[in-house]
Amino acid sequence: MRPPPPMLQFGDRDPALDYLQRPTAFGLVFHDSRLACVRVDRGDASYYDLPGGAIDGDETEEQALVREFVEETGMAVRPFVRLAEAAQYFRKSDGAPVNNIAGFWIAEQLSLDPKAKVEADHELVWLHPHTALNELRHDAHAWAVAVWLRRHG
Repeated sequence: MRPPPPMLQFGDRDPALDYLQRPTAFGLVFHDSRLACVRVDRGDASYYDLPGGAIDGDETEEQALVREFVEETGMAVRPFVRLAEAAQYFRKSDGAPVNNIAGFWIAEQLSLDPKAKVEADHELVWLHPHTALNELRHDAHAWAVAVWLRRHG
């Protein structure tokens, strides 16, 4: 039996830091040829991410993705295909070093209720996938979009 292939790793690891290995799930939802992204308001340091985030407790990737989409966008989604897996070293807004171990999912939008959103600094934006490639903060997120484009674009 062959070992699984090594996971694709993005970001630069600072050897002086101890990175928390953080299981995460992120989603790709398309509507009218646009990709759902979140613009995270940090003033001049604002950025774009795919909706998603950390897996809490014994959640599955799918459960975490459903919860994170509602918290960040107010959108109810149904994940249906796990597209890819990759990791990303980075420093969170509070400076904490983490390595997101991410499953990337294709999901469909079921409904949208902006009042259900709880993260006030997150705004749902719809970007053309090619624009998202340039705007997404994490290389792992852009890579997942590129994987989708290669298969469907």
